[in-house]
Formats: sequence, C-alpha cells, structure tokens
Amino acid sequence: MKQEINRHEILEKITPLIENTAIRFNLIPIEIDFEKENHRWYLRIFLFAHDRGVTLDDCEKVTRSLSDFLDELIPFKYYLEVSSPGLERKFKSDKEYLFFRGKNVSIKLKEPLEGESENIFRANLIDYDEAKRNIYIKRLTDEKEMILNLDKIKNTRLYIE
Repeated sequence: MKQEINRHEILEKITPLIENTAIRFNLIPIEIDFEKENHRWYLRIFLFAHDRGVTLDDCEKVTRSLSDFLDELIPFKYYLEVSSPGLERKFKSDKEYLFFRGKNVSIKLKEPLEGESENIFRANLIDYDEAKRNIYIKRLTDEKEMILNLDKIKNTRLYIE
C-alpha cells in the first residue's frame, strides 16, 4: 500500500528545526516550501540576513547542519535546496514586509491610487503594521510618504537599482 504523505504535517515538524538552525548562523528562513514536482519531493529553504547578503557558504552551513536531522523527520527521499530569496523576487508572505524594512520595493497595486494613472511604482519600505496590515512607504520618484493596506496591493517585490 502506498504511504500517504501529509506535507503540512511534515512542514509543522521541520519548521522549528529549520528556524533554530538558521538563527544560529544569524539568518532568517523567509520561506520554507515542501512540494512534489515531477514525482519528486523538494524542500526549498530561502534565507535572509538583515546585515548582509546571504552567501553560498551560508547556504552550505545550513544545509550541512540540517540534513541529518531532516532525514530523521522526513521518512522518504527528498531533495534539499537552500538559497537566498533572489534579488527581485515577489513577496510570498506578509512577514516579508517586516524582514525587508528599509529596503526598496516595487509595488503593483490592484488599481491606481486616486488621481493617478500608474498602478506600479517604486518605494522605500519604511515599516509594516501587522495588526492593520498597512505598509508605510516613501515613493522614490517624489519622496511622498504613504500608507497602503495590503488588500490594495497585487504584488510586491524587492527592487534593486
């Protein structure tokens, strides 16, 4: 009989281990993804550091520290990929607004702001209010400070000049 795999259960078991391991290296796992692709399971971990860029050496250290423990918690063959999130990747969770405070972002709105025709602009992400789901930004083109609710945003990505 084929074993049923509950990816959410596995993610619940491995997430604390991944978070604690990353913290030991002054890193934050901003995304942990466990999915089946082409009949193979992939565990992808995307790391972020507030004070520096994530290096290949960082990824290797985390991989070496995790692999034996993960093998005990995941009872079947899987492929582990540890990397940085990429320079201009889309935000995939609200918590990324906290991680990337102070960084420049490109924001695509569902509809243009009142009195404006463009729905895409670049800004510096000043802060994020989790309770209200508001981001505080300063638009790069005119230095205008704004508050946007996440419900009005189609997507946000890091912006590198």
